[in-house]
Amino acid sequence: MISRLGVSGWYRSRFVWIEVCLLAASIGVAAVVTSTSTRTDPAVLHQEILARMRTTLEQADPAHHHHAGHPAPQVTAGEQAAPKVICGVHVYGHEPAGASTLAEVRTIYGFHLCGVAEQKRHWDGAVKLVGPVIMDMTIDPPGIEVVEATADVRFVDRLREMFPDKYEELALREALPTSEMADLRRRYDAAAGL
Repeated sequence: MISRLGVSGWYRSRFVWIEVCLLAASIGVAAVVTSTSTRTDPAVLHQEILARMRTTLEQADPAHHHHAGHPAPQVTAGEQAAPKVICGVHVYGHEPAGASTLAEVRTIYGFHLCGVAEQKRHWDGAVKLVGPVIMDMTIDPPGIEVVEATADVRFVDRLREMFPDKYEELALREALPTSEMADLRRRYDAAAGL
């Protein structure tokens, strides 16, 4: 014999409705979590890293670039502020390599070429800050460390100490892409009033 609750009354059971509600809530939570955990497109992430690296270097005091033998730009008579530093950058890579957002990036490995844009000074005569660079994104502002030789350690040996193997050869070539160099020169000329 079939009870009344058996076949036709299952939908009236409060336990079934509790299970249905819990299932719906779980699906809703999963949908919200999935939609809010945004993954940045790798090309977009690369552009964000380039922009952050460039901005950090341009806003930092040139003394923080830690380049030996390059004096910080001085304010000359008639100028209101220290000359701007204009940078071009090339990103070799970042750690962790699987980062999907800029906030997840801990370290950036790359190359920088910066010119101190003193008024009416052409690019060829500008003080330049150049070389492989590592940026520590875990602090604010990001830490900047450049590769430099010492009395005891050659440049190439210091580079190999600082950079992961996969970026060493890139760092030894020290060049900006053509488009980045053109943009750097355009921005430098504008900042120098040329």
